[in-house]
Amino acid sequence: MSSNGVALVTGAAQGIGRAIALRLADDGFDVAVNDISVSTELQNLVKEIQERGRVSSIHAADVSQDAQVKEMIEAVVQTHGSLDVMVANAGVAGPPGLNIADVTLEEWDRIMNINARGTFLSYKYAGLQMVKQGRGGRIIGASSLAGKQGGVNQWAYTASKFAVRGLTQAAAIEFGSHGITVNAYAPGLIETPMMFGSLPTERQDLLKAQTPLKTFGVPTDIADLVSFIASKESKFITGQSISINGGLFSD
Repeated sequence: MSSNGVALVTGAAQGIGRAIALRLADDGFDVAVNDISVSTELQNLVKEIQERGRVSSIHAADVSQDAQVKEMIEAVVQTHGSLDVMVANAGVAGPPGLNIADVTLEEWDRIMNINARGTFLSYKYAGLQMVKQGRGGRIIGASSLAGKQGGVNQWAYTASKFAVRGLTQAAAIEFGSHGITVNAYAPGLIETPMMFGSLPTERQDLLKAQTPLKTFGVPTDIADLVSFIASKESKFITGQSISINGGLFSD
């Protein structure tokens, strides 16, 4: 079966990353998947991708580490022959509800290293590979509603997701002449383990009530958006962080 190209999705073991990997497989991409370590969830994801008739592989790496990201990109190309779509999805949220006095330097560095540095390294090495290939590509990052509007007691997370927007704009300018588009998705309230683990139930209920659609999104909502951003039909969209939040915040 012919392939539409090769995609790499970081943070793919669960939630949004998992949904994106499966959707790109449905779209005809061979899909390499990443997480911090090899897990049963990641192995099962590869099986599901293969059951869809696509080639898949696991590339465990810490996206905050320069050498590991570089080696991951090289391994994907060695395994699949190219890299056409990079989805820098890996990210973490901090403990909920911390006032500034309670935010430690260690927690700040942990979140910024994974969310911001990890996105930078993914953009960098994927972009360099796509430039080398000489046929364009798609680079896609994970911002957030918190990257559009400061979150309540979300100091480091908010800063990291604003950083993704800036990185996306800068990368779009640098890589644009090579036919590479760079965009990000900015989800609102999505039913994922990370969201439910970081927001108290009362806060979730309040935010749901404030959302015009009165509901949370699901990971496949984000995957549907990524499907379009990764497609050839999105060729004139770059440098954007696209809100997908049920109307909770409007740009």
